[in-house]
This record gives sequence, structure tokens and C-alpha cells, in this order.
Amino acid sequence: MSFELRIACEADAKEITALVNRAYRPSPQDAGWTHEADLVAGERTSPEQLLSLFHEQSTILLLCLGPKIVACVHVQGGQSGAYIGMLTTNPTMQGRGLGKQMLLHAEAYATEHFEASIFKMSVLSSRPELLAFYERRGYVPTGEIEEYPLSAGVGQPIVAGIHVLSLAKTAANPLFHRICAKNRACL
Repeated sequence: MSFELRIACEADAKEITALVNRAYRPSPQDAGWTHEADLVAGERTSPEQLLSLFHEQSTILLLCLGPKIVACVHVQGGQSGAYIGMLTTNPTMQGRGLGKQMLLHAEAYATEHFEASIFKMSVLSSRPELLAFYERRGYVPTGEIEEYPLSAGVGQPIVAGIHVLSLAKTAANPLFHRICAKNRACL
């Protein structure tokens, strides 16, 4: 069985929601390296929140293994670049490079479909391992720091001092363009 990259549709919302919540806020026995269950309680997303992402300037890319969704990433176009978020890999499949590939696909998609030359994302301040993951892929902190979005319905912090850090990456790097050209065939 091989992997298939495809664009999500509204019928996928329930399965994507389950995957995102299992990866971000799993039970201790199901936790992969990217979880935040020891930092934030509650669900990371709901089917309603996910359905709100289906609009003209917003796409969710899926990686499927047979009929199962094993990874996803959200890409949203905007005037000042593209926002990439909700990068998720099934905890049982983490450590195989799927997250790196999904990030590359998201950047290529944003470049091709939203003409983005800057990619933005947010990371919890209490996630140094995740921050390091993105920095190794060319993202740099912008200096923008926000309070945890308590009213957004994305969970409740269980430790003090959690903030949201903004990261950005420019697509002006020649290496980036070679990688995008290679990955465009998959979209």
C-alpha cells in the first residue's frame, strides 16, 4: 500500500478532527513526540472549527495510507503570505519523515496556489523541540508573541506562562525553489 496526497473535503472533517486531537492531546499511552497534552487540556479542534476552514483561500492537505488519513496540514492564503498550521501526523507514524514531507507540500501548495513568498505559523512557547524542528526547516521567530487564545476553543493551559510564538520563512531561498519544484508533481 502506498501513500496518496490529496486535498480534504468537508466529508473528511470528522476523521481529521479525530487525528488532530489524537496527535495534539493524546492519552499518555498514545502520545507521540509532538503532543502537548502535558501543557494544554481539552480538545485541539472540533468538527465545527475544522469545517470553518473550508473556504476559497484555505486548503487542508491530507496524506492517506489506503483509506486512512495519516497526516494533514492546513494552508491559508493571505495578502502577506500564507499561514501554515495544524501540521499533524498520526502518533504511531511519527519519526518517519511524514511531517517534514507534509510541510514541504504545504509550502509548495502555498507558493503555487496562493502565490505566497512568505510562510507563517505559530508554535507554543513551551514546545522547544517543535520550535527547533521548524527552525531546522528555515523558519525563524518573528518576535511576535501572543497570549494563549483562551477564547478560541482550542484547549485550556494547565501550566503557567504559555504563549504563542510567530514564525516565518521566506521562499526566496534557491534551495526552497528546487524542493518545491520536486514536490509540485505530488500536488
